[in-house]
Amino acid sequence: MTAETSKKTVAIDREKLTKLLAQEDQRFIEAHPKSKELFERAKKSLLNGVPMNWMIKWASPYPVFVQEGSGAHFTDVDGHKYLDFCLGDTGAMTGHAPPLAVQAIIERISKGTTFMLPSEDAIYVAEQLQKRFSLPYWQTALTATDANRFVIRLCRQITGRQYVLVHNWCYHGSVDETFATLHKDGTVGPRKGNMGPPVNPNVTTKVVEFNDLKGLEEALKNRDVACVLAEPVMTNIGIIHPDPGYHKALRELTRKYGTYLIIDETHTICTGPGGYTKEHNLEPDFITIGKPIASGIPASAYGFSEAVAEQIKANSTLDECDTGGIGGTLAGNALSLAAMRVTLEKVLTEDAYKQTIPLAERFAKGVEAVIAEQQLPWIIKQLGCRVEYWFRPEPPKNGSEAAAAADSELDRYMHLAALNRGILMTPFHNMALIAPGTSDADVDHHTQVFKESVEQLLH
Repeated sequence: MTAETSKKTVAIDREKLTKLLAQEDQRFIEAHPKSKELFERAKKSLLNGVPMNWMIKWASPYPVFVQEGSGAHFTDVDGHKYLDFCLGDTGAMTGHAPPLAVQAIIERISKGTTFMLPSEDAIYVAEQLQKRFSLPYWQTALTATDANRFVIRLCRQITGRQYVLVHNWCYHGSVDETFATLHKDGTVGPRKGNMGPPVNPNVTTKVVEFNDLKGLEEALKNRDVACVLAEPVMTNIGIIHPDPGYHKALRELTRKYGTYLIIDETHTICTGPGGYTKEHNLEPDFITIGKPIASGIPASAYGFSEAVAEQIKANSTLDECDTGGIGGTLAGNALSLAAMRVTLEKVLTEDAYKQTIPLAERFAKGVEAVIAEQQLPWIIKQLGCRVEYWFRPEPPKNGSEAAAAADSELDRYMHLAALNRGILMTPFHNMALIAPGTSDADVDHHTQVFKESVEQLLH
């Protein structure tokens, strides 16, 4: 959905924006003394005061330190309650501490968590994933990064080919091959800030723009690409939908040139129980998925076709099955599998989507109404229970267009204004994810805060 794009362009007063940001900074600091105290303490033992360096990317002067969470809300150490639209950037899409999952997780912990041996839960999880995604065989890991990395290695082993193909400005976790970007002259190089191996990614990776079928075929025609790793809808640079017929052509071209197709459903599981793959009848060779499938417990899975399974078995012996960088001592542990089982069976269900997707539509309509009222050249896009607004009049068709539309200062203002009024948005872009437990009143609260923030900026 898009707002009308014929409306007049409203210029943002950048000087006013800077002043408002300073005011919101001060408001945050005054309201979060305990978080500040913990942050100062943390800087003495944690790099930049956080357990993972990307946690410095929040809009606030320092991170909010969490006390506890339940459903679509959490409370910080200063006693403030927040409506959570970030949800661990999809990791908590099920909501925080879903009671049925908590019960099963506690029970599993009391009986042991890791044995390097299978449990019956493993079979149940694989059977459920079979039904949801229509691929016959599955393996487990701890993160979607691992799942993607393992699948890439399998594709290279089976095909004997060098390259992985990804979309420009994609995100598939911290897989080295994916931190490549397409330069204006058409060459491939490392993404700015990349900390991968000391080789140019152009020896491992080919990059094409999303929705660029001509570029895709050009990249595949030499038959040196082992696999295409793709989100069915781009999400981490913002929601970018495929053009009509794109996925049909993607599948035809990968088959034509003997290239495996991997669909990463880690974010697009927001579409429905079987992800975008099920909803749109895609036919990948592999599926990878992580984040929400174990209600916040680290877990991931990757599935593959019968033909792929035969190739894997043909290329592996008993003596060699623990080499090649596929596995991990804690992969397939009993705790993760128990959490996956209960999540697939009782939490991430059809009924959950019947609740969250209409709420995402309500969110989109509320924001769209404000955009129209203020005659802003902005739009909003939706994918299942995921919603995102853009500071541009037309939806981008690819990663380059999306990256060019970024306005970090405006992002920061909108996010910080929301945070100071009890709403957490995803820090990397303007995304809201709707969890079970979110209410109409929660969504309407965001609409009001969004409206007030825009009015404060424009008037």
